[in-house]
Amino acid sequence: MTLSIHSDEHFMKEALKQAHLAQEEGEIPVGAVVVVNNQIIARAYNQTEKLNDPTAHAEMLAITAACNYLGTKYLNECTLYVTLEPCGMCGGALYWSQIGKLKYAASDEKRGFSTLNKNLIHPKTEVSHGLLAEEAGALVSEFFKKLRE
Repeated sequence: MTLSIHSDEHFMKEALKQAHLAQEEGEIPVGAVVVVNNQIIARAYNQTEKLNDPTAHAEMLAITAACNYLGTKYLNECTLYVTLEPCGMCGGALYWSQIGKLKYAASDEKRGFSTLNKNLIHPKTEVSHGLLAEEAGALVSEFFKKLRE
C-alpha cells in the first residue's frame, strides 16, 4: 500500500512533523497544518514558550498563517489537521474562521473544546478525530512525564 500525498494520513503526518519540532524546542508537542485543494498552505507548532505568548498554540498560528496566505478571515474551504484536540481558545478561533473541516488526532480529555462545549466549533465545520491518535497522544504524554521527573 502506498501513501497518497493527498490523503488524510499524509497531512496528519505533516502535522506530526510540526509536533516533533515543538518537542525539540521544549514546547508542548502539538503541530498543525492547514490544507486547501490538497495543498498545505500553513504549518505551525506550539510556540508559547519561545514567543512568551499564551495564545501561540499551533492552531492559532496556523489559522493566522492560512488567513494571511489566502487574504481572507474565513477558512471555510480549508481543513485543519492538528495532533491534539483544540482547546477552548483555539475552538473559538476555529469557529470565527469558519474552518471547513477539523481533523484532530488525539483527544484532550482535560482541556479539549469538546469537554467545555461542543458548540465552540462552527456548526458547518465537519469534525473527525482519531487518525494517528496513538502516536500523537504518546508525544504529549511523554512530554508531560519528562516534565514531572
